[in-house]
Amino acid sequence: MWVTRTVPLSWFMCPAHRCIRALKTIQTDHAAPQLYTTLHRRTCSSVTTPRITTHYTIHPREKDSRWEGVEMERFADEADVVIVGGGPAGLSAAIRLKQLANEQEKELRVCLVEKASQIGAHILSGACLEPTALDELFPDWKERGAPLNTPVTEDVFSILTEKYRIPVPILPGLPMANHGNYIVRLGNFVRWLGEQAEELGVELYPGYAAAEVLFHEDGSVKGIATNDVGIAKDGSPKDVFERGMELHAKVTLFGEGCHGHLAKQLYKQFNLRENCEPQTYAIGLKEVGLDYSNPYLSPFREFQRWKHHPSVAPTLEGGTRIAYGARALNEGGLQSIPKLTFPGGMLIGCSPGFMNVPKIKGTHTAMKSGMLAAEAIFPKVTAESVDSETAGLHVPEYADSLKNSWIWKELYAVRNIRPSFHNYFGLYGGMVYTGIFYWIFRGKEPWTLKHCGLDAHQLKPAKDCTPIEYPKPDGKISFDLLSSVALSGTNHEGDQPAHLTLRDDSVPVGQNLAIFDGPEQRFCPAGVYEYVPLETGDGMRLQINAQNCVHCKTCDIKDPSQNINWVVPEGGGGPAYNGM
Repeated sequence: MWVTRTVPLSWFMCPAHRCIRALKTIQTDHAAPQLYTTLHRRTCSSVTTPRITTHYTIHPREKDSRWEGVEMERFADEADVVIVGGGPAGLSAAIRLKQLANEQEKELRVCLVEKASQIGAHILSGACLEPTALDELFPDWKERGAPLNTPVTEDVFSILTEKYRIPVPILPGLPMANHGNYIVRLGNFVRWLGEQAEELGVELYPGYAAAEVLFHEDGSVKGIATNDVGIAKDGSPKDVFERGMELHAKVTLFGEGCHGHLAKQLYKQFNLRENCEPQTYAIGLKEVGLDYSNPYLSPFREFQRWKHHPSVAPTLEGGTRIAYGARALNEGGLQSIPKLTFPGGMLIGCSPGFMNVPKIKGTHTAMKSGMLAAEAIFPKVTAESVDSETAGLHVPEYADSLKNSWIWKELYAVRNIRPSFHNYFGLYGGMVYTGIFYWIFRGKEPWTLKHCGLDAHQLKPAKDCTPIEYPKPDGKISFDLLSSVALSGTNHEGDQPAHLTLRDDSVPVGQNLAIFDGPEQRFCPAGVYEYVPLETGDGMRLQINAQNCVHCKTCDIKDPSQNINWVVPEGGGGPAYNGM
């Protein structure tokens, strides 16, 4: 039997007992990135269906004799509120909770876990920040030294043809107007939010990857468990194996960001997507929508080609490439927002998806959603007696508050812009629709357009598409993939099971390669997936270079077979964006 023992989380953070983050030097700081290609990986074949995936979520340890006799006790700690994810939403929720507690002189323990080694290390964005929510959270943010130093002075919006640029006027009131916004490095801004949270008494635990949702016997959420450490690549326990720990709370907030892996579990557990449309996504390289249909398209190489456009290249010439990253974005808008509350927890930020697509902004809405969540749960978690039907508190007031906020008003007004581009006239039809129904009517049309379904289902078979010939990178403006990934600071413990898991190891070659010519080797912006020849020379096999993964989750989203399931690696692994 696997048992749980309750101890304070801070016990793990003291030098004598640090058994998660620094367990016998299992985790290291971000050293020089280790990029793996064909020659560095052990062999496996999808033709004969050997085991590619060794992760315990696919192959349970209870059925593995190598785990017999291994100590599986898991320590536990209690908090009033646990927050998963140290991004704008999670930190804003934590800050607002402690603000309310301090104002009303209430004792409130708020714990936030973040899978990155440092707060802000996995944050990647443009970013043009709209300060609406920040003004509400910290009216004195300028005096506090928030890193918003570059106000927007000019907007340029254009349609690019093959060789030319067609200027498009940004009329007053259109969502693309950025007057009053700031150009920021979002990672630095998030790091600053973390500093404000700690000053207020929030307990921040970077390097802790939330791997599992815990439930009470009545089915309500009890909290989360962090991932185990010290597991070898083949799925066996190392000598230094240690279980993760449990964090229990009255309410757990899930703010994992776009396509969170725990949120996916919650969608199924509580049927949260029953009454909404499928989410649709883009990848943050050049805002290349992930609903494209040609399996030969490579978002990374499209980005490199875009940089050579005559209207773009002069800006980049003479510059030095200093960093690289990629990130998926929610683009479904209002139609794709799931049910937000359930017994014991709620979804905040980009996890459910509050991005304003035509603005290409979601930080302000993510922050506001966290603040509204905090204000909804605070009276209940601090009450001396709570009338609750479940052990984990259910707070439906959060969804009501959100629908009465400026978030809902903003998203409702632009709800039809993104799906309007799925029409016979494509880009130009969408622009005409936006000009008429948003600029004139401000989104008050009495209908709501639908999306085209899952992005994963939009790919056409390779036989129906034309391969795309991309120009070779010049090493000055455009670059190859592996040298780019090297600049992301990505690093993982090498001897651990791949966190890119396959539900069926035979699917990559049998379906994806056979029908779609292996699109995962192109849609991944980090070179994680490769199809390489079998050593026998009579077929191909899929190779997963998990150490290259930048945690964008594009593979989980775009895989046409929906066979890839992204789960968290050991805490602290992944990119080190250093303020991007």
